[in-house]
Amino acid sequence: MSIPQSGGGPITHHDQLAQYLADGCKPREAWKIGTEHEKFGYCKDTLKPLPYDGPRSILKMLEGLRDRYNWEPIEETGKLIGLQRDGANISLEPGGQFELSGAPLDNIHQTCDEVNEHLREVQEVADQIGARFIGLGAAPEWTHDQMPVMPKGRYALMTDYMDRVGTHGKQMMYRTCTVQVNLDFASEADMVQKFRVGLALQPVATALFANSPFFEGKPNGHKSWRSRIWRDLDGARTGMLPFVFEDGMGFERYVQYALDVPMYFVYRDGKYINALGMSFRDFLKGVLPALPGETPTLSDWADHLTTIFPEARIKQYMEMRGADGGPWRRLCALPAFWVGLMYDQGALDAAWDLVKGLDAETREELRVAASVDGLQGEANGVKLQKLAQAALEISKAGLKGRARPGIGGMVPDERHFLNALEDSVELGKVPADELLEHYNGDWGGDLSRLYADFSY
Repeated sequence: MSIPQSGGGPITHHDQLAQYLADGCKPREAWKIGTEHEKFGYCKDTLKPLPYDGPRSILKMLEGLRDRYNWEPIEETGKLIGLQRDGANISLEPGGQFELSGAPLDNIHQTCDEVNEHLREVQEVADQIGARFIGLGAAPEWTHDQMPVMPKGRYALMTDYMDRVGTHGKQMMYRTCTVQVNLDFASEADMVQKFRVGLALQPVATALFANSPFFEGKPNGHKSWRSRIWRDLDGARTGMLPFVFEDGMGFERYVQYALDVPMYFVYRDGKYINALGMSFRDFLKGVLPALPGETPTLSDWADHLTTIFPEARIKQYMEMRGADGGPWRRLCALPAFWVGLMYDQGALDAAWDLVKGLDAETREELRVAASVDGLQGEANGVKLQKLAQAALEISKAGLKGRARPGIGGMVPDERHFLNALEDSVELGKVPADELLEHYNGDWGGDLSRLYADFSY
C-alpha cells in the first residue's frame, strides 16, 4: 500500500481536486511504466510467515537490503518500515508482504531487469537469514492469527474498520498479494478510454494471473481467492465502477465518486489520525470531527485517493489492480499485457472495440467467473478464454507497434514477455490450475510441497 503523500498546499477551491488528477496528464513521449509486486516471506525451516522483528524477520530483510545494496531507510515512529532507491521503494503490506514499487521506466525490458535485480537481492539476503519468498495471490495455509502485524499506523486503523464494512477485509490486508502496473495518460479523453478498457478487461487479467486456489490449508473452490476476497471487502471503495462507462465521465466525475468514499485517516506530523468513516466533503468545509476547524491540503486528497480500491483506479496515473501475485516468470508479463493494450493508439482503439458492447452486468459476472474458474469462466455467452485470446493478440500488436528494442537491439520489441500468457490461453490453464494438478497429483494433498516447488 501507499506511503504518505507530501508536498501539497491548501485546498482553497473545489476545482483543485480534479486539477490534481489532470496534472498527471503527460505527452506520449513522457509516458512511463511502474510495476508493483508483492510476495510472502516465510521461515525456511518452519514454513511460517516472517515476523516483523527477530533473527529471521522482515526487519532483518530490510536491514540487509539497506546495508548490502545501498537502499535508503524509510521509518515511521522510529521503526524501519521501508526502503527507497533511484525512484523505487520497498514497502510492507499489513501482514509483512514484501512489495517492490518500481521506478517509472521506459519499457518492459527495463522493468524486467528491475524485477530480476530486486529478486536476486532479496534472495541473497533471505538466504543469509534462513528465509524464502513465494509469489501467490493468497496465503495457502496460514491463519489470520499466524500473520504478523507491521508497525504502521495506517494499518492499525484499517484493521479495526474492516469488520464494520465487509467480511473479507482483514483477509485482503494480511493474506493476499498482487502484481500491478501503473500507466500514464495524455488527456482527460485518453484517461477515460484507458479507464474503460482497463476495467472491462480486468477480469481477463484476473483469469490469466489467477494463482490462489488454496486458503487455510485446502482448496477453496476458486482459481483466484484473492479476487473473491475483494468482492466482499468494502462496497463503498471497491468494484468495477459502472459510472466510468456513462456519459460525462471525466476527472470531475471521479472526484465526486472519491468524495463519497468514507475516509480512513489524516496524516499529521508523522502520525495517522483516526478519521474512519468520516467525509472528505466535511473536511473541505472545515467540519471534520477528527480535525474540527481544519481544512485539507492536496496531500490529504492524495492520501485519500490511495484508500480507494476499485479494480482499476486513477491518481495522477492509472493502476491496473486485478491480478494475483505469481511466479517470477509472470511478473513481467502483467505490465507487458497492459502496455501493449494501452500505449499504442491502434491497440487501445481495438481493445475498446472488443469490450464496448459488454454491459455492466456482464462485466461484473465476468469478474466473478474469472475468480471462480479462471480462463474456463464465462458470462452471458462471453467466454473468458476467447476474450483473453483476442485481448492478447491486440496486446501483441501494440507491443510490436511500440517497437521498443532490448538487449542492445537484438530483440526488436517487447512481445516475448507475453509468452507465458500465450501458453495459458492456448491451453486454457492458469497458474492455479498447475497448483491444483500438483495438489491432486504428485503432492498427494500435502501443501507443504508448494514452498519447495514454487518459491523464488
